[in-house]
Amino acid sequence: MHGRAHDESLLTAQECAERIGLSVRTLRLYEQHGLISPRRTAKQWRLYGSGEIARLNEILALKTLGLSLSAIARLLEGQTTDLAKTLTLQRDALIEARDRAARGLQVIDALQAKIDGGTTPSVDDLIHLARETKMTDAAHDTAAWRRYEQMRPRTEIAIDPHRLDAYAGAYETGDGTLSVVSRQNDQLLYRIIGQSDLPIFPESDTAFFMKALPVQVTFRRDGEGAVVGLVHHQNGFEDPAERVELTDVLALEDAVRQRIRDRTPMAGGEAFLRRLIEELRLGTLQADSMAPPLAALVGEQQETIRSELEKAGTLKALSFKGVSEGLDVYEAEFADARVEWGFALTRRGKISHLYLRPVL
Repeated sequence: MHGRAHDESLLTAQECAERIGLSVRTLRLYEQHGLISPRRTAKQWRLYGSGEIARLNEILALKTLGLSLSAIARLLEGQTTDLAKTLTLQRDALIEARDRAARGLQVIDALQAKIDGGTTPSVDDLIHLARETKMTDAAHDTAAWRRYEQMRPRTEIAIDPHRLDAYAGAYETGDGTLSVVSRQNDQLLYRIIGQSDLPIFPESDTAFFMKALPVQVTFRRDGEGAVVGLVHHQNGFEDPAERVELTDVLALEDAVRQRIRDRTPMAGGEAFLRRLIEELRLGTLQADSMAPPLAALVGEQQETIRSELEKAGTLKALSFKGVSEGLDVYEAEFADARVEWGFALTRRGKISHLYLRPVL
């Protein structure tokens, strides 16, 4: 075919547009914004290969979050396409849409049954209907956009090591999660109490990032330049924390470390976990009982968790295994499965960490 490169994996602009479901004009617009740079033949025909099509997937995924082309261009400038991150973003968006549709259909069926039974829907019924059948969710889109931004590659810069002392101290989020920042030689370390120190690296004078995890920490200063807090960026959320007294936080951490050494469960831990499992099984766990980032993750996975608990059957026994990285760990014996659970509470009683995994 005239205009096609010898490599059959390359597509002309017309072929690319038709197969993806775009217009050639849209491809030109993306090119004008610097989002794509298709290769050219000797006659200046544009050709699109796997790299360009992967970038188009990335652009389309970001557009679903409401970003403008200029904003996408700023985000992607100088960055190579990371298909794994794009797939994660698209997968999360599709799962959320699927779960939202399932919830909406349940509400519609319940309301239809009321009407068929001769009952007039209440104002609360109609509000619930409007909320659950709204097929866009700005909060979710914001979290998805932030998650994507937080996962992008970061560039470490050099800063004056003497500035690091200003950031050392203890911090507390609104839900009671406590963290400690310390300096070791010319390296800044960060940890949630009871967990291990992880190094954080500067990308600006106040913004730091982890290399081990897609986590960033931004320090906040007051009008006089004193460090008064930080923001923890992870899983699409930004969790602000205020500076608190270090000695008080270290005392609380010592108590956690003592429980780790002595393999001592938190008081009332088993009863708490039994209630937690039942609420997850019934889908009645309240978001305000968890730290906001965890509440969002549980909300996204709620249907999957309920399904797995239904398959597991009746809870028969719980056995405490110890304390790991500040989390109380139990093995739960169900009628048809064994599951390991780990959880931690903030000092305000909110669930800050939670995991469950099958025991093989």
